[in-house]
Amino acid sequence: MYFDVKAVKPGAGVVRLTLDATDAGEAGHQAEAQGLAVLSIVPRASQSWRREGRFPLLLFNQELLALLGAGVSLIEALETLVEKEQRPLVRNVLVQLVRRLREGQNLSTALQDHPASFPPLYVATLRASEKTSDIQEALRRYIAHQSHMETARGKLVSAAIYPLLLLGVGSLVLLFLMGYVVPRFSHIYEDMGSRLPFMSRLLLAWGNLLQAWWPMLLGGFLALGALSAHLFKKPAFQAWLGALLWRLPELGERLRVFHLARFYRTVGMLLSGGVAVVPALEMSAGLLSPMLQPALARARSRIHDGVAISDAMDGAGLATAVALRMLRVGERAGNMGEMMESIAAFHEEESSRWLEWVTRLFGPVLMLLMGLLIGLVVVLLYLPIFQLADSLG
Repeated sequence: MYFDVKAVKPGAGVVRLTLDATDAGEAGHQAEAQGLAVLSIVPRASQSWRREGRFPLLLFNQELLALLGAGVSLIEALETLVEKEQRPLVRNVLVQLVRRLREGQNLSTALQDHPASFPPLYVATLRASEKTSDIQEALRRYIAHQSHMETARGKLVSAAIYPLLLLGVGSLVLLFLMGYVVPRFSHIYEDMGSRLPFMSRLLLAWGNLLQAWWPMLLGGFLALGALSAHLFKKPAFQAWLGALLWRLPELGERLRVFHLARFYRTVGMLLSGGVAVVPALEMSAGLLSPMLQPALARARSRIHDGVAISDAMDGAGLATAVALRMLRVGERAGNMGEMMESIAAFHEEESSRWLEWVTRLFGPVLMLLMGLLIGLVVVLLYLPIFQLADSLG
């Protein structure tokens, strides 16, 4: 959590700075350690959404790994990153890391004091690597893990962009036809009255309604959008929506496989880094959907009691047929971490192929539906003209 601190600096007067701390007391101690007399401390939680308040963890890992690989010591590498950093909040975190290391703390303990910047998975990976003095390998492993996660997230976003864009453009065209074109046709047909086809009269009535009440309708849509955004932030609504999606036959199974792939990749990274099985499962539980977390709790309890990982995961419904076979192979070969990462890679590739197929199918289907709706509006507009031409003929 970030705090805006107002303090007096000897020789410089009143200064303002931003500190990353767990509470206001720790922020005050940090300011006093820099020789400042604190005047006020204000939480900055309301501004945590700003880009400047986000710690670039992946970039930090890449730069730190490059410096360590060049033979620079850990403290010197962090000091180098401090010198090049321009963002105050990120620079402050790095300064505190250097200070903790110079006080004799190890890196994982120093990172643990900044939970907003360094997630527990990252801290656990480095803590395990410190036992073998292999921090560089831990950094490589975490960079690869984050790259895979970002790739999977990017594929989902890319798959959703085209259908959403198509839906948005089609909706705008329909609104233009209904709110601008249809009301003008209604003035042309007003003398025909009941002689118009029923569907054409219904279309003209909707167009006139949209033109007359568009401010209220726009306000209603905006209010509905704001209410939806508010509900999406509620855990209860997210759980209800997630449960609804998971009940869909094909989509539910694909969501299950996607969550399991993320879970297996993270657990595999932790196991390869030297973390024990049960703690690795506990730290990775947040990657699973709430629908699967009770099953993970049962599996974790059975593993703690001495049951084999493959049997516990299969009994809890957390292993596909392929995953179960690969888990058993990993148990026999003693490379469970690498095997879990292979399981994740297999299912990620499978999910990627399914997502690509759905995108290729859904795009043309959505385009066809939007074309049919727009075509129907145009046909209903010109249908009276066609009938009039037939009668004249």
